[in-house]
Amino acid sequence: MNMISKAIAFLTIGFFATSVLANDEDFPNRKLFPETTPISLEKLKATKDEVFIIDVRSAYEFNTLHIKDAQNIALNSSTFISTLEGIRKNSNKPIVFYCNGKTCKKSYKAALKAIKSKISSVFVFDAGVFDWARAYPEESILLSNLLEDKDRLISSADLKEHMLDHKTFVRQAKSDKVIILDIRDPVQRDGLQIFAHREHVVPLDNDQLQKYVDQAKDENKTLMIYDAVGKQVRWLQYYLEDQRVGDYYFMKGGAEAHFEDFIAKYRKKL
Repeated sequence: MNMISKAIAFLTIGFFATSVLANDEDFPNRKLFPETTPISLEKLKATKDEVFIIDVRSAYEFNTLHIKDAQNIALNSSTFISTLEGIRKNSNKPIVFYCNGKTCKKSYKAALKAIKSKISSVFVFDAGVFDWARAYPEESILLSNLLEDKDRLISSADLKEHMLDHKTFVRQAKSDKVIILDIRDPVQRDGLQIFAHREHVVPLDNDQLQKYVDQAKDENKTLMIYDAVGKQVRWLQYYLEDQRVGDYYFMKGGAEAHFEDFIAKYRKKL
């Protein structure tokens, strides 16, 4: 079977998957992106070697956990479309986008963006990376190594154990036995700090975070970490667990939750 024939065969598979799963309530975003064509977990596994699998999340998320042999092209990349055009110019293989899971919209937005740019044969694996990793850990990469065992995935309960509401976080952060890290992007930070002169501003980059991880372990201190809205820390947790950090906590809802509460209190005083 030549490449074009494979592409046509894949299209048939994709539309079959759509007809079977389109009404599945587990995929709430499908009705918001009717122009896109989803593909099921099983169909992607069966055709994995015949497609380009594109992870449209951030580089940090990709480097933490991704589908084996997938390529990372972040949705917000300025070269997103030109990179896809380069792929399509050299091959007729179908392109499959994915992101975190069933409620993540990035894979749909990526497919829609490609469709509007006249890039053909694009599909959405909207079950996402976690469903894939649980089903096929031997075909998943965690921190540069094969996952192999799905039990290495961090559960929601494990994440919750390290989440503190912003009031508790602020209270505990007053201790001299903590290291406070602000891992927000510069644009998200916009000059606003919660712990002025006490926190360390560090990008979400494991190499740059390493010295604080080492310091926390050497000095027996607790890492107190917050991001913009409490979502990026879920990926950082894999690194912290891999580094065997003893005590660490995240701020639930991130800086946004803290500032929203501050503004609400201010308005009450007016």
